[in-house]
Amino acid sequence: MTADQSEVAAFLARPQTHGGVPVERIDTHAAMVFLAGDLAYKVKRAVDYPYMDFSTLARRRAACEREIEINRRTAPQIYLGARPIVRGADGGLTLNGAGEAVEWAVVMRRFDQAGLFDRLAQAGRLTPALLLRLADEVAEFHERAEPVPEQAGELGWVVDENAGEFAERPELFAPDRAERLTAAARTALERVAGLLEDRRARGLVRRCHGDLHLRNVCLIDGQPTLFDAIEFNDAIACIDVLYDFAFLLMDLDHRGLRPAANQVFNRYLQRSGDLESLAALPLFLSLRAAVRAKVSASAALSQDDAGARRRLEDEARAYFAAAAAYLAPPPARLVAVGGLSGSGKSTLGRALAPALGPAPGALHLRSDVLRKALHGVDELTELPPEAYRPEVGARVYGELLARARRALAAGQAVLLDAVYSKPEGRLEVEALARQSGVAFTGLWLEAPSAVLRARAAARRADASDATPEVVERQLHEDPGTISWHRIATEGTPERIVSEAQRILAGRTR
Repeated sequence: MTADQSEVAAFLARPQTHGGVPVERIDTHAAMVFLAGDLAYKVKRAVDYPYMDFSTLARRRAACEREIEINRRTAPQIYLGARPIVRGADGGLTLNGAGEAVEWAVVMRRFDQAGLFDRLAQAGRLTPALLLRLADEVAEFHERAEPVPEQAGELGWVVDENAGEFAERPELFAPDRAERLTAAARTALERVAGLLEDRRARGLVRRCHGDLHLRNVCLIDGQPTLFDAIEFNDAIACIDVLYDFAFLLMDLDHRGLRPAANQVFNRYLQRSGDLESLAALPLFLSLRAAVRAKVSASAALSQDDAGARRRLEDEARAYFAAAAAYLAPPPARLVAVGGLSGSGKSTLGRALAPALGPAPGALHLRSDVLRKALHGVDELTELPPEAYRPEVGARVYGELLARARRALAAGQAVLLDAVYSKPEGRLEVEALARQSGVAFTGLWLEAPSAVLRARAAARRADASDATPEVVERQLHEDPGTISWHRIATEGTPERIVSEAQRILAGRTR
């Protein structure tokens, strides 16, 4: 600490300061937060870290004002303003009154803590619809974020800083393992250096959030809202948008929510279309996990409670292990799920994708969704019959292959989800796998015609426009010889997924 803030802390902790309402205090390594009524007061700690200097009152004021400016981009309803804590003529402290400012606070409107996304995750309340809204919110934020071409978006310093922190805690991070992780990170960074420079030149280094994990997202009026973005260090906040996004993916994955991470990943990529960037994702995920490892290790040092200290140390070790694992991903592979409309392709695809290839799982390319995107409409908007002419279908299937090729070249697994009722379409998929040098598995889903018709008739809020009449036409087409693995889908979802996973484990066609 570079200044004594105890008087300010005592002042803000008193109920009398806030009209008599009870006050709750929350401490972090960077701030003291006082919750009173429907407001929160956040005071920057007078600290000077290598990455964060709040050592003077002027710096703390500037940081408070910057925090308001930065976070109003996504949460204007929360961030009300920066307010001075002043010493009055009687020598006492007052909020926002006349006198000499002795400290500054960020004033925020409180929200229901049950709406924090880490708590929603713990409660099992991250529904598919909510995850899609979260992905959309992040994608829209990145789309409108300010490009900062003068910032290099450098990551070498992150690798070096992590290495230094690991070396200081050999009891947590075995030196030989830490050295291997650092070497692997440097190799990965060199491998994608050209890609990262190209992305910077294209304006994809932007003023991002910088700390985009579940605890910094809350549900307000039904909308995922990003808050507590980094304001104090441009090197942390002015980064590649995918590196920003990777923190959210890593956090979901670390919490054992790989399916949720995969769903958010797919929605975000569906919007950005930036598939070549996936070559950098293992590095980005690893760096995010490594940073969390050192943060947890540092937090453990300040814990007086032995149990809390052990939990943080265990957490640090787990993040460290994840950082190493992300840099040794399984190989990319191509899986195709075919079958007539109503056979359950998309349901099975969503279940299989999270476990395929590198984290957070396969890119799930669905013909129904892509068709809507190519026509410039929302995936739930019904298209006219002419959108299903053969020449349009050829364009859709061609674009599926093109996107799959790009993702596979970047090292990501791909799951193709389309009818594939024509032999030539199936052969093209198999050829793509050979050309890309990846393993291929084809799954063909089957169900009785009555089941297919019933499913098509009952479908609601889905990208597919298939009707029972469409199913009827498909049933009268000759699919030719089907060499893909056949799976009957009139059983329970668990049985169908289990059978598909068994086939995939064999890695046969």
